[in-house]
Amino acid sequence: MDLMVEANPRRIFANAHTYHINSISVNSDHETYLSADDLRINLWHLEITDRSFNIVDIKPANMEELTEVITAAEFHPHQCNVLVYSSSKGTIRLCDMRSSALCDRHSKFFEEPEDPSSRSFFSEIISSVSDVKFSHSGRYMMTRDYLSVKVWDLNMESRPVETHQVHEYLRSKLCSLYENDCIFDKFECCWNGCDSAIMTGSYNNFFRMFDRTTWRDVTLEASRENSKPRASLKPRRVCAGGKRKKDEVSVDSLDFSKKILHTAWHPAENIIAVAATNNLYIFQDKAN
Repeated sequence: MDLMVEANPRRIFANAHTYHINSISVNSDHETYLSADDLRINLWHLEITDRSFNIVDIKPANMEELTEVITAAEFHPHQCNVLVYSSSKGTIRLCDMRSSALCDRHSKFFEEPEDPSSRSFFSEIISSVSDVKFSHSGRYMMTRDYLSVKVWDLNMESRPVETHQVHEYLRSKLCSLYENDCIFDKFECCWNGCDSAIMTGSYNNFFRMFDRTTWRDVTLEASRENSKPRASLKPRRVCAGGKRKKDEVSVDSLDFSKKILHTAWHPAENIIAVAATNNLYIFQDKAN
């Protein structure tokens, strides 16, 4: 018979969220974890399934006054008392559970000031943070908004130390992306094992990798048509306008139904996993 792999839940933690859960993060103490939805973050003990402790609640008394929602949350990799959560307004709040049990008051607030000259109808939508991830060292954190990835130093709240453009060529397409709801897509991002490179997804089954030391970046494509097992991936380029070169893809021919929202990097080796719609691709560095 064919071998069947089946997943069975060991424990079911229930009845704590009214809205869709967007984040789960296990604490470095290996005893607790957090779960976050649009308006609340709950703290759970791994051994207790029937109750949790609410540590963040941004729900207003009158729901008509709601101006932002929680989009992602994560525990610090080493400090079990520190957690961070991002919002749809493009802000990131760092909370310390030692200061108070209810973390409604943040201890650090990260926000990049907006350039008034580049403000548009879509500014608020594309500034929404879809993912936040601490670096393995715990010194930095990375946030993903619609068009870019930003790296923040936890000691500097005023602006990010790095900004990497993921698909800047889509800025001129925001109107059509709004009409087909793609502008609300939530892309994830991830660090490599030594925090020297970062990765995130894009459209047309493209994913982007940025080297933080050399500032080089590469666009690769995860597709069944273009990649045979054990074959090397060729870098792809997008032509935003003007004359298109032979290997370039025109921005007008990008397939927005093919998108890579989920990416993961092996903690120790150069092995990555990217999820493209209903396909999972695993790639390995050929140098190994």
